[in-house]
Amino acid sequence: MSRTKLVLLGTGTPNAEPFASGPSSAVVVDGNAYLVDFGPGVVRQCAKAYEKGISALHPKNLRVAFCTHLHTDHTAGYPDLIFTPWVLERDVPLEIYGPKGLQSMTAHIEQAYAVDIDFRINGFEKANPEGYKVNVHEIGEGVIYRDELVTVTALRVSHGTLESYAYRFDTPDRSILISGDTCPMPVIAAQTGCDILLHEVEYAGGLSQRTPQWQKYHRAVHTLSTDLAQIAKAAQPGLLVTYHRIYHLDVFAPGQDTRAEVARREAAILEEIRSAGYEGPVVNGHDLDIY
Repeated sequence: MSRTKLVLLGTGTPNAEPFASGPSSAVVVDGNAYLVDFGPGVVRQCAKAYEKGISALHPKNLRVAFCTHLHTDHTAGYPDLIFTPWVLERDVPLEIYGPKGLQSMTAHIEQAYAVDIDFRINGFEKANPEGYKVNVHEIGEGVIYRDELVTVTALRVSHGTLESYAYRFDTPDRSILISGDTCPMPVIAAQTGCDILLHEVEYAGGLSQRTPQWQKYHRAVHTLSTDLAQIAKAAQPGLLVTYHRIYHLDVFAPGQDTRAEVARREAAILEEIRSAGYEGPVVNGHDLDIY
């Protein structure tokens, strides 16, 4: 049995899709959890994974996390990650790694919740005085974290003007690469030997129906299915998993069978990847999938 698991907590986008929570993943090694991103609802998604048997994702065990970039869909669950596990008895500070600006974001969140912090520590509850604290590590490229179970390497990727990173996790028995949001990047294509490549993707057929302005934008900051095929052909992961799928679809269009249309576009994304020449194993990841 593998000592390492990849748990998809949220596979969505900025769209408030009723079937996909905000982007968040967990690499779990020997009962230790390492989160990547914290979209809306992250702690409750961890609780659902705990219910499925992933004991490392009990909220009080959420102690180490990595942020790919500071877009809201990847960070709107940050206050949840800071405070909910503390309320549920996390008794050590959260260790968080990510781009410049993360320290400022953290300080402002703590300021915004100052009344709550004061009440829980000095009021009736007498909560422990450590579990809400955050040790922020603003990073650059290269190895940014290492313990007895995992080495985490940050790879600089391109997502518009935001400082953005992909993360590679090397554990005793697996290597997992998580792209975050990025346009096609040679640095990811060069990461050969990964057991799992979890990569964002957008539906090429859907983008072709958008205005030239939107096509230009999306090509600059995201990865088309056809481009992902070329990345995977170079990297040759054991398994390619898509997430943060951009369908180019109004999920709230009146009278639309949205789930059926999403299923059609998901199948089309896989067909685009295969038609572009990638012959390796590939699946669309969904919330609470475990690999």
